[in-house]
Amino acid sequence: MRVLCLSNGHGEDAIAIRILRELQQHPTPPELAALPIVGEGHAYTNSGIPLIGSVKTMPSGGFIYQDGRQLARDIRGGLLQLTLTQLRAIRTWASSAETQRRAETERHLSPSTPHSPLPTPHSLILAVGDIVPLLFARLSGLPYAFVGTAKSEYYLRDEAGWLPRKSWWDDRLERWTGCIYHPWERWLMSHPNCKAVFPRDTITANSLKQRGILAFDLGNPMMDGLEWEGEKDKELRLKDEQNLAFSLGPSALTIALLPGSRPPEAYANWETMLQAVNGVVAQTLRPLTFLAAIASELEAEKLRQTLMTYRWQQVTEDSYTVGLGERKSTLVLAQHRFAECLHRADLAIAMAGTATEQFVGLGKPAITLPGKGPQFTPAFAEAQTRLLGASAVLVKEPDRVATVIQSLLQNPDALQTIAESGRRRMGASGAAKRIADCLMTMDAP
Repeated sequence: MRVLCLSNGHGEDAIAIRILRELQQHPTPPELAALPIVGEGHAYTNSGIPLIGSVKTMPSGGFIYQDGRQLARDIRGGLLQLTLTQLRAIRTWASSAETQRRAETERHLSPSTPHSPLPTPHSLILAVGDIVPLLFARLSGLPYAFVGTAKSEYYLRDEAGWLPRKSWWDDRLERWTGCIYHPWERWLMSHPNCKAVFPRDTITANSLKQRGILAFDLGNPMMDGLEWEGEKDKELRLKDEQNLAFSLGPSALTIALLPGSRPPEAYANWETMLQAVNGVVAQTLRPLTFLAAIASELEAEKLRQTLMTYRWQQVTEDSYTVGLGERKSTLVLAQHRFAECLHRADLAIAMAGTATEQFVGLGKPAITLPGKGPQFTPAFAEAQTRLLGASAVLVKEPDRVATVIQSLLQNPDALQTIAESGRRRMGASGAAKRIADCLMTMDAP
């Protein structure tokens, strides 16, 4: 079996890698290749998975659907030429796959060649993301499977019914189609070459099944890879690179900071979040620990400089304090410790996409602040609150965050509802292995 993975974004690449790694663990692992439609695909090359075609980072970073100006910038940056080049690379890979399949078939049927008990090798396109890799998979002419990471019925409705929309047009269009996936997307998923669709949650899988699409409810790979060895440790500590431990007492409140991963947007998000953090520190009587989950793509020095302007005092290279005595708060820049930050925190202040969803999936509340984009715009933040329900609280101004936190902490019933909703909407871990196992059971065409 040969698998070509198509994905269109940083988060989609990460999800695809989880599935491909599970495929590599199979007793008869397939031959893997990839083509990231957006970005340069470092996640693939770092995992030893070869790329079959040209890659390039566009000015928009892949967020053209949120702003028409971003699309214009990408076109000027060579988007059309890149797309045509990538389509040719996919067709070339598909042609080589078909040539190999025919050669193996002829060898298998040759009277002079002993018949092998093994099945004839076949090829599959694995599309991860939205309609773009799905369309590219269809144009390949090969069998394909689709992991839908971008859409969920929760954007439209929850278990109780339809959600209100600010836009009359969006509300009417979506209720008319009756599904988060548009008719042309469902046509691609119902094509005979589409062998499986893996939606991100149960409510979406059921909606697609009702429309005759071969959808499998196997969970969301986004929740894989978040394990942390210290999760069961009774005496939890977070150490910086100088081995200085910050003990968290029973009265301490731990807050994760999730500014996103893409510069320069993440740096602007960071300053907005520090405005909220200083407000929380000023209005909270409890000891506070802030764990900033910093992506490897960000320059820590820029974050440190901004901290200094907000009067945080540096203790070590990655730890800072503000305040005096029992009201002293600690902030740690925790690079390469993403899972630990998520597990350690009681709640999050977030301006991120995937990271916010993963935090909520652990059963915890996230307070979100709209940014200037290109990703975390007010429209994106509003849509995310529909996706995550009660687990994501959108606050328009940083100085309102402290009030929202105090309200949440005083309402244990709301926290219980948030925990149950987040886990239900994001699903249990292990989805990547379940999807990989399903792919390996598919028969050759």
